[in-house]
Amino acid sequence: MKHQTDDAPSLTSAIHKATVRLIPFLCLAYTVNFLDRVNVGFAALHMNEDLGFSPSVYGFGAGIFFLGYIAFEIPSNLALRRFGARLWIARIMVSWGLVACAMALVHSQTSFYVTRALLGIAEAGFFPGIILYLTYWFPAAERARIVALFMASVPLATVIGGPVSGALLELDGFFGFAGWQWLFVIQGIPAVLLGILALKVLTGTPHDADWLSDSEKSALTRALDAEAKETAETGYADLRAALTRPRVLALGGLYFLMVTGLYGIGFWMPQVIGGFGLDPLAVGFLTAIPYLFAAVAMVFWGRHSDATGERRWHIALPLLLAAGAFAWSAYSGPLLPTMVALTIATLGFYAAFGPFWAMPTALLTGAGAAAGIALVNSMGNAAGFAGPYIVGVLKEATGSFSAALLFLAAALALGGLMALCFRAPGPDAQTARS
Repeated sequence: MKHQTDDAPSLTSAIHKATVRLIPFLCLAYTVNFLDRVNVGFAALHMNEDLGFSPSVYGFGAGIFFLGYIAFEIPSNLALRRFGARLWIARIMVSWGLVACAMALVHSQTSFYVTRALLGIAEAGFFPGIILYLTYWFPAAERARIVALFMASVPLATVIGGPVSGALLELDGFFGFAGWQWLFVIQGIPAVLLGILALKVLTGTPHDADWLSDSEKSALTRALDAEAKETAETGYADLRAALTRPRVLALGGLYFLMVTGLYGIGFWMPQVIGGFGLDPLAVGFLTAIPYLFAAVAMVFWGRHSDATGERRWHIALPLLLAAGAFAWSAYSGPLLPTMVALTIATLGFYAAFGPFWAMPTALLTGAGAAAGIALVNSMGNAAGFAGPYIVGVLKEATGSFSAALLFLAAALALGGLMALCFRAPGPDAQTARS
């Protein structure tokens, strides 16, 4: 214990430096990533009419992104572990940026499906790769806060991207291109530039960081190595265990329910709000409101989870809150109460993400972490296909979003109840592994 006491100042300093060095860049990268993934929701305000897409065609195209994404998640994370985070994350970003720009070439139902599928393949591994990368730098006790800071870029992407996307749609006809085509190109270029910049900004491990002192490198490395050893004893360190054990699969199932809400509303919120007869710019500003509150809630709730060391209730309570709010939004009527309900729902399911990702990263290490984190994310992102498609089918069948919002409420309520069934990783995992 003495060396831990001696290491404390250096460890705290190293964590602070790593946070300042890495998190702002990763937040910016994930902001661009998420925006390129969901800006199709804003493009649809004009694209669907221009190309004659029905709600079910749009919902299928929005969701097909996740088929390629899921198929390449685990191989991508294993490649990141082999070739290094710096090089692999840069490769992913440049690839998806180029394909995101190519979305402007969509001219038919088939080309829409193909480019969305290619975008999923290009982006595969980015998010679980970052989650894995964060385990190389931050001890488990810091991870709900760090993941919340990183993932706060998702709601912030919409806070920024909503008004910007609405404004880009106003470029309709500029140089003979539709507004939605300008949206795809202008929002795709930053990913390519950031991918190149990643080669300079990112550092593979603390040992390679010339911006840490020797004592900071040693303290952080010792803390992470000790945690990895403990996790190997109580969790899963090999590929087979990480891909087959019920606890890991159950985490994937829970994440599926959480992501159902994330993308179910993410792809459709502009159209829900646009149904009140507003112009695209107004829709963009109003869409930003729920996500602004969600970003604040994520950071606060992640810090609270780390401070208390509690995870289950920090996942369950916001999910149940979101479920109730989605159910309310289905019957809220006018624009103001609808916006209040959507805001509460959005901040609820976003607040659960930081505490959630603290659970699998405490259960997995080594090759098991690379594969297991990717598996959990893959299972969750299957909802990225299912959620938008089901919302589209329900909207087309009923003529309103009420049934779709109730579907999202049911998924998140089930997720909240499921979260309460989890136990913290511990010695019982050793028995389960055998």
